[in-house]
Amino acid sequence: MRWNNIPYIKQQDRKKLNVFIDNLVVCLNELGEDKLAGNLNYIISKLLGKLWLKKQRYIRINELTGVLECVKQEFYRRIAVPYEEYKKRIEGDVY
Repeated sequence: MRWNNIPYIKQQDRKKLNVFIDNLVVCLNELGEDKLAGNLNYIISKLLGKLWLKKQRYIRINELTGVLECVKQEFYRRIAVPYEEYKKRIEGDVY
């Protein structure tokens, strides 16, 4: 298994990237909550498009698509599931 490909990157790399991420979050918040989905979609699409232009190969499509899928799954596992469990305790189970 290649552990260097998981999203838990080195602390020094996080520090470099977090400056840009923090600025993006501030910008997204300033643009307004009602525009979040569209603006976030734009940012992700531009990133993927620029990475695709750097290496136009099928493996790049596969790599970027895989990253998106893993991000989705990790977000759901780490954020959505605990939130849903919390709301189930507060509001009661549906089933």
